[in-house]
Amino acid sequence: MLNRTFRTILLATFFLPALCAVTPAEEIAPTPPMGWNSWDAYGFTIDEKDFKANTQELARLRSYGWTYAVIDEGWYMGNPFGDNLQARRYVLDEHGLLIPAPARFPSSANGRGFKPLADWVHAQGLKFGLHIVRGIPKEAVNTNVSIAGASFRATDAADTTDTCPWDPGNYGLRDNTAGQSYYDSMLALYAAWGVDFVKVDCIADHPYKVSEIRQIAQAIAKAGRPIVLSLSPGPTAPAHAAEIRQYGQMWRISNDVWDGWIFEHKRPDDDFPMGVRNIFDRLLPWVGQAGEGRWPDADMLPFGMLAPHPGWGVPRKSRLSADEERTQLSLLAIARSPLILGANLTKLDKTTRALLTNPDVIGVDQKTHDNHPVEHLPAGFENVRVWVAAGPDGKRFLGVFNLDDKPVSLQTTWNELGLDAGKHAARDLWDGQRLDGSDHLKISLPPHGSTLYEVGNIAR
Repeated sequence: MLNRTFRTILLATFFLPALCAVTPAEEIAPTPPMGWNSWDAYGFTIDEKDFKANTQELARLRSYGWTYAVIDEGWYMGNPFGDNLQARRYVLDEHGLLIPAPARFPSSANGRGFKPLADWVHAQGLKFGLHIVRGIPKEAVNTNVSIAGASFRATDAADTTDTCPWDPGNYGLRDNTAGQSYYDSMLALYAAWGVDFVKVDCIADHPYKVSEIRQIAQAIAKAGRPIVLSLSPGPTAPAHAAEIRQYGQMWRISNDVWDGWIFEHKRPDDDFPMGVRNIFDRLLPWVGQAGEGRWPDADMLPFGMLAPHPGWGVPRKSRLSADEERTQLSLLAIARSPLILGANLTKLDKTTRALLTNPDVIGVDQKTHDNHPVEHLPAGFENVRVWVAAGPDGKRFLGVFNLDDKPVSLQTTWNELGLDAGKHAARDLWDGQRLDGSDHLKISLPPHGSTLYEVGNIAR
């Protein structure tokens, strides 16, 4: 008798169009994806109860565009608190595919996998996502399991010389038919579960593995279900822009961003963690790349409560000030980055909730075009950055960011800020304050503060 997991894969393989073309990226992610990811608050430790509690809170934000509920790394670990690979006890099926640890995700027991949980997420009006590390589990290779739906075994697919430098659980996959077959079986299973979003790690940089990116994209196409492909970590090299846009809908343009303005590193080649200040520079090589269903990803928003078991550091309330949180969200919005929350949503405070439920700011992220920084700014703007964007119906948007550790007060013309000359009225998208028509703008910003305006021309 066929086991339940293998029957699921066979259904996905034979009753879905196995050789369908890749769903156009613009149909899978027509605007920058928005949602929540468990890593910043739970690290490896998220379980079904906590995931559902956070997803219920996310559903309350759904009308603002927050859509994807993503379980980050560790859902297959029997003991996520283990300090080594053996102690973490990966849970695999008989074909070497990672499956949810049933003690942590009870609805997955008896071969059901994440299908019941994905169905529940969909019933909330949301979409369901998973994180994986590229490759095949070492345990599957050591026992040389058969690959589901193929005549190959794990040793035919695995490249045992290739492991992720910072996650030792998997071997990389060879760029051969056996390697493709393993990814095909994986994504067929995920499609049968109802997965809508897959974040693949150790693949976009250190190291960059274009062969596995291509294999995963092809496997998604064969699986017959639209699945957003998010590629991590960063910074992805701009030289790879053309090919990474061909395969993924999101790719990280920075290393992990955590709750600090800027972090000091002991080595010049060390870029972990990154702070909000770093994002400004990391975005520059990707200007003009956001659009047509492809989204350079400036990483998650480490806002609110980062507890009980954050992926880095001690449990804490975000160390970003309210001004720094507003600056990060404003920057990601006007750059059209995906917006992925990291907070423990069950402990969302009023200040953070207000940031996440501003429809005008979210609209800048979701509906604008021609987003770019202003390159040549007037004197006095040495520690200030300016971005502009165009919106529907001729709207223009202006973001001004103070990178300095002290307040700044400036006055300049609209033209020097990258907009048309003449008189303009403006509306602050954060506090709703309206500015009467004028040919110049006065700006006062706190340290690390910002402002985001909708600007309209009223006279020449």
